[in-house]
Amino acid sequence: MDVSADGIIFWVVVPYVTFAVLVVGSIWRYRYDKFGWTTRSSELYEKRLLRYGSPLFHYGLLFVVLGHFLGLVIPKSWTEAVGISEGFYHFIATSMGTAAAVVAVAGLLILIYRRRATGPVFLATTRMDKTMYVFLAGSLLSGAWATVETQILAGGHGYDYRETISPWFRSLWYLQPEAALMAGVPAAFQVHILVAMLLFALWPFTRLVHAFSAPVQYPFRPYVVYRSREASVSSRAPRPGWDPSETPRRH
Repeated sequence: MDVSADGIIFWVVVPYVTFAVLVVGSIWRYRYDKFGWTTRSSELYEKRLLRYGSPLFHYGLLFVVLGHFLGLVIPKSWTEAVGISEGFYHFIATSMGTAAAVVAVAGLLILIYRRRATGPVFLATTRMDKTMYVFLAGSLLSGAWATVETQILAGGHGYDYRETISPWFRSLWYLQPEAALMAGVPAAFQVHILVAMLLFALWPFTRLVHAFSAPVQYPFRPYVVYRSREASVSSRAPRPGWDPSETPRRH
């Protein structure tokens, strides 16, 4: 199948450029802005809304990412080989994916409201933070709409993205991109993919980089050694000429 110039740009050039910006930008950020590699926490300013919004957003997003991983990386033939029918997979993916998206969006809305309604938090919000929220919300909402339009409202098994989007995604990693697979993909999915790629291109330049700072070495850290300050077990000899006194002396 012939691929148009737009198809080459959107489904070959843009993905590789996005990946290059994500990798190179993250390395640059780590080398030259280590002190900025942080969530820029605003917990000091407001805790009540953060206590609800942050867990909802992070746990919801975690399951959204897990669902994307299973749908894009695991071939359809693998799930069928272990006895998972297409109908059962569609039900689990749609129901669990919708629930995770609702939770993530609810958490994000709480966080956005908190950032706008709390004065000190709003003053600490940068332009890049605002841009990040726009693309983050756009990615989540466009993905939710794609699921509703092509999976729920369509009825039956809905659109089988594992026949088109998933093989296209894997072909990028094989360095043999098959842009033709994206030609007939519903517009809702195409918009979602493009917005998500723009979000990943912005990723290294926002507070989202903290996602790459998972404390994987925490279980293997060395023990913290505590030393007593009592004189009987002190490892350092008293300083010459030092005569402690219970009452201060006036010089």
